[in-house]
Amino acid sequence: MIWHLIAAVFAGLGAAGIGLLLRTLSGKRLPRWIIPALAGLGMLGYQIQTEYSWYEHKRSLLPDSARVVQVEQDAMFWRPWTYLFPMTTGFSVVDTQSMSVQEQEGERRVEFLLYRFEKQVQDRVSHQAWLMNCATRETLPLEGEAREPRLDEMRRLGEQAPLYRALCEESD
Repeated sequence: MIWHLIAAVFAGLGAAGIGLLLRTLSGKRLPRWIIPALAGLGMLGYQIQTEYSWYEHKRSLLPDSARVVQVEQDAMFWRPWTYLFPMTTGFSVVDTQSMSVQEQEGERRVEFLLYRFEKQVQDRVSHQAWLMNCATRETLPLEGEAREPRLDEMRRLGEQAPLYRALCEESD
């Protein structure tokens, strides 16, 4: 986080330098406030660029076996530009290398880890073990070391759900 602060300061200094150069080239006809205004715009521009490139940067760090199954975009009132261009604030990933497939009673069951990435002041990553029955499209979380199924949180996915397609259709 300190590196982002340093980069924002240097973006502001660079933009202020451009303002100073423009003011000098205009024979000082441009107002003096152009320099701090451009410095502020430079810092704001850097921050916006960093926030919008967060998802692509995190996705580029994932292994090839990771499949993004959900992306969340949000708009915030203190960032009014996000109403026009929503910003990615979180996404979920399945690592297809770490899943285990079992055939029981003619039904295919896949045990997998679902990773959740959230953009906050400090990025948050969490993971949860899940079990999916590919025949019924039912999925439920597994809890603890013994991986006990939590039946009260069972849910059924649609046929076009990215999680279902990543686990059941593409690994047939």
